[in-house]
Amino acid sequence: MFNSLSDRLAATFKNLRGKGRLTEADVDATVREIRRALLDADVAVPVVREFTARVRDRALGAEVSGALNPSQQIVKIVNEELVEILGGETRRIRLAKTGPTIIMLAGLQGAGKTTLAGKLSKWMKSQGHSPILVACDLQRPNAVTQLQVVGKRAGVPVFAPHPGATSELEHPAGDPVAVAKAGVEEARQKLHDVVIVDTAGRLGVDTDMMDQARNIRRAIVPNEVLFVVDAMIGQDAVNTALAFDEGVNFTGIVLSKLDGDARGGAALSIASVTGKPVMFASTGESLDDFELFHPDRMASRILDMGDVLTLIEQAEKSWDKDEAARMAKKFADQEDFTLDDFLAQMQQIRNMGSMKKMLMMMPGAQNIRQQLEQFDEREIDRVEAIVRSMTPHERVAPKIINGSRRARIARGSGVHVSEVNGLLERFAQAQKMMKKMAQGGGMPGMPGMPGAGNGAGARKGAKNAPKKKARSGNPAKAAQELRDAETRRSQAAKALPTGAAFGQQSGDFDPAQLNLPKGFDKFLGGNK
Repeated sequence: MFNSLSDRLAATFKNLRGKGRLTEADVDATVREIRRALLDADVAVPVVREFTARVRDRALGAEVSGALNPSQQIVKIVNEELVEILGGETRRIRLAKTGPTIIMLAGLQGAGKTTLAGKLSKWMKSQGHSPILVACDLQRPNAVTQLQVVGKRAGVPVFAPHPGATSELEHPAGDPVAVAKAGVEEARQKLHDVVIVDTAGRLGVDTDMMDQARNIRRAIVPNEVLFVVDAMIGQDAVNTALAFDEGVNFTGIVLSKLDGDARGGAALSIASVTGKPVMFASTGESLDDFELFHPDRMASRILDMGDVLTLIEQAEKSWDKDEAARMAKKFADQEDFTLDDFLAQMQQIRNMGSMKKMLMMMPGAQNIRQQLEQFDEREIDRVEAIVRSMTPHERVAPKIINGSRRARIARGSGVHVSEVNGLLERFAQAQKMMKKMAQGGGMPGMPGMPGAGNGAGARKGAKNAPKKKARSGNPAKAAQELRDAETRRSQAAKALPTGAAFGQQSGDFDPAQLNLPKGFDKFLGGNK
């Protein structure tokens, strides 16, 4: 979503590189470009004015003028100010001290409240809670059915005593306020510690919807009221947020559809304008595409500094510890890396989610964004199909795969023989590298690294190294040669000066021979 803004900011900072000192004109030009980039990204005008004013004031102060690298200091200032307008710090759900924690969702129709209710419930379940969903959207056709489907996918029960409307012409049955109160009571009886109430939305902010949401809030007294906003609606997001804040006094914001291709100004505006924190972000269609919102990490993504912490968290959450331990033991025992192991590692990576999203979290990913956008996620499926088309023996001993076997594997996996050949070649290289590392040789072909014996430097050193004299085949003569060599080594050791590695000791030479100024010999360990 922030690709355009990231590109504009990167181009702006690029103009500052190599400058040892920044003039006021340089700062003004940079701030002007930042202002244009934010306005083009649909950030609210008051937020842009406040943001650029703070950046300019700090950039013209001693903070930058005294820095060794002024351009990097400007980037640091922009990063810190971005964190500030995004909320400053991570805000988590406030849990109730007694009874179930009640979370009420509010927002416009089409913002994704119902789907987000399922995502939030699954996320709360992964945190060790026992959530229940309450269907209070009785106006939108089939909204109750949709929540039931989402709840089933998330593995969370749904309280839905009324089916709601099934068409636009049908008058909804049931009272949403009564359903909300009954849902909270149901949670208490069934010992659920989290209640997520899905309320009705409208195509626009209207009095009836606000009255209904306000009445539900009064009836259940929620611990959190989350305003769900579509991150793609642009400038209108601020006006909608202000209206909902006045109507239901929400406590936090959830950004949905953050994976869209819109300009993303809503995310940078709402928290600053309303003073309420962004707490969660929905980043895809899957129920797992949901994450806690970290302002500092989001600012790093916008400035193309990456989000390695989130990447590590995803890996820890999805990585199979038993499989990792098995691979570590196999690596330590110097066993061969097989295609079965390769397939297991591919499945581990698949469990982490989209490869594109993971790679985009790496620092500098914006520079290769076009290549990442062209990456085909189905390539992993094709590789898996090729490996699964092999027999168990072929996966353990790929060297036996001849031409006829390759043709059979290609037919079984629905690919060309050239793709099978390419996979086997890449696997052979990976197998050699793994074997080299398991033997303690490090990465092959890397100069200056352990195991760099295959590099040009090693070959040159071997070429210039003195050749060892061949030992005689006569046992008596060979024994005499060994004694002579030992004698030469002992004589050479006696001839070597004793002392420290950086010079001889004072007893081995006279400092007066160096013709130094009077009194200087004491620094050399002299006795005078």
